[in-house]
Amino acid sequence: MDNITFVGLDVHEATVCVAVADSARDGEVRQVGVFENRPDVLSRMVTWLGKNSRRLSFCYEEGPCGYGLHRQLTGAGHECVVVAPSLIPIKAGDRVKTDRRDAMMLAKLHRAAELTAIWVPDQAHEAMRDLVRARAAAVRVLGKARQHLQGFLLRHERVYHGPRA
Repeated sequence: MDNITFVGLDVHEATVCVAVADSARDGEVRQVGVFENRPDVLSRMVTWLGKNSRRLSFCYEEGPCGYGLHRQLTGAGHECVVVAPSLIPIKAGDRVKTDRRDAMMLAKLHRAAELTAIWVPDQAHEAMRDLVRARAAAVRVLGKARQHLQGFLLRHERVYHGPRA
């Protein structure tokens, strides 16, 4: 446990805010910086953090950016935990949310083993889930369009008397 660096990531579409917590219980928690959310930039950041042959353990909140970062980090041989935002313990009254504070909080909680990991789907599962969601959205849009069309026809006294609306 002495040779682990716990890394908290606050991931967004364009940037990733990075904070690290040393493995000692009262070790320092500090912000490293904000990096572009691109695989080549993040790979260099991971190499830089892993200097001095320290083991890295990453964590970040699940969100709309998907699980590509998780696959990149685990593919490079590092431990990575993805947590649901609803499972992150927060202090009562702590309402200020900034990227820096979120990343530092994640690193601190990850070091304390206070985070609950979620299941990360592989690429095939994720593609199937996206397909199912896209179909459900298309069905909702079709129903809404049919409802608008029927309302339009009814307002103009054009009533369809066929077997299906």
